[in-house]
Amino acid sequence: MIRILKVGEVPSGEILKRASMPSDVGEAVAEIIRNVRERGDRALFEYTERFDHAVLSSLRVSREEIEEAVENTDPALRKVIEKAAENIRRFHTKQLRDGFSIKSENGAVIGQRVIPIEKAGLYVPGGTAAYPSTVLMDSIPAKIAGCCKVVMVTPPNREGKINPALLTAAKVAGIDEIYKVGGAQAIAALAYGTESIPKVDKIVGPGNAYVAEAKKQVFGQVSIDMIAGPSEILVISDSGSDPSYLAADLLSQAEHDRNATAVLVTDSEELARKVADEIEKQLGQLERQEIARASIENNGKIIITEDIRSAVEISNELAPEHLELCVEDPFYYLDSVKNAGSVFLGRYCPEALGDYMAGPNHTLPTGGTARFSSPLSVDDFVKKSQFTYYTREALSEVARDIERFADTEGLGGHAKSAMIRFEGD
Repeated sequence: MIRILKVGEVPSGEILKRASMPSDVGEAVAEIIRNVRERGDRALFEYTERFDHAVLSSLRVSREEIEEAVENTDPALRKVIEKAAENIRRFHTKQLRDGFSIKSENGAVIGQRVIPIEKAGLYVPGGTAAYPSTVLMDSIPAKIAGCCKVVMVTPPNREGKINPALLTAAKVAGIDEIYKVGGAQAIAALAYGTESIPKVDKIVGPGNAYVAEAKKQVFGQVSIDMIAGPSEILVISDSGSDPSYLAADLLSQAEHDRNATAVLVTDSEELARKVADEIEKQLGQLERQEIARASIENNGKIIITEDIRSAVEISNELAPEHLELCVEDPFYYLDSVKNAGSVFLGRYCPEALGDYMAGPNHTLPTGGTARFSSPLSVDDFVKKSQFTYYTREALSEVARDIERFADTEGLGGHAKSAMIRFEGD
């Protein structure tokens, strides 16, 4: 049964406590990375056989395999994937930005260029759960940014095959290369390169504790999107919401992972009781009820506050990955939301809409990092470079200023590099 907590009757630490995902896999991951760096493809073949029980002759997914997968994917699902891709493109195209330049009367020019990174690596989980939506969400922004090459890695099944829906989504998104490898070894391959897999400049995408740890360890060698933790949802609701809707929304995240967190904050004690009862009723209908129940019982909670404004304050403290505002006038409270990965407004906007169809990205900051991090976007696949041009006249106007700054900092060489150009004057 989900816990019900009332603000003022329990310590604030209990209200704001969130689940953590302990990780003791650091040494194992470090060994996998070292092995892949030293032995390349041979290590990847061995790890794929050990962990995925698949014996491969080639790591790369062939064009024929992709075409076969597309043909074997339900046409109705193909249409849904294409529709979702179009919504994602429409949203993310708006994120494109231009560089700029500033010209002065003395001839000086300064500016900034926005340049796409050359190679992006996308990790897509496999195993019991395959997420074509993740393929779309993580690759389409890279393509819009202008990345020259987008490489996808994902673990195969025991027959050495990739889920057809994943390959269909990859084709729709325009991914350039796909490889049959998962886990920490896939992250190592993307970071350092092997005989088959190219070294990339940035790695994005969710994964298990081994994948998250591997991304952490290779950061600096390559860029990464974030260290993703367990999924989480926080729902703020007034008394006007249907308890069955709220229970379903909470369970939609609880079914992800035993470590996932589902929280309801409401100003109605009656609603809180009804949602708790509804959760128990709906749990028995879920295919992944064992996972969802563990999540609800270990990490789930319903928090009762005096009013919705107080509920928003609690949400800002928790900085949830997903926030639903299931209230009468959600736009009234939107400006008060300071920390949230993605916000869903109204009683007919379940978080699942954002996972699949709406268009905004579903790769979001977790674990409270929405206080300082953002959803995956086109910005993640570009870098900025500055440029400066000064004429002799323009430099002469600031040469003495440069000298004073440099002398103050004890850097005479800096001063001379400016003043030497005017020694004959």
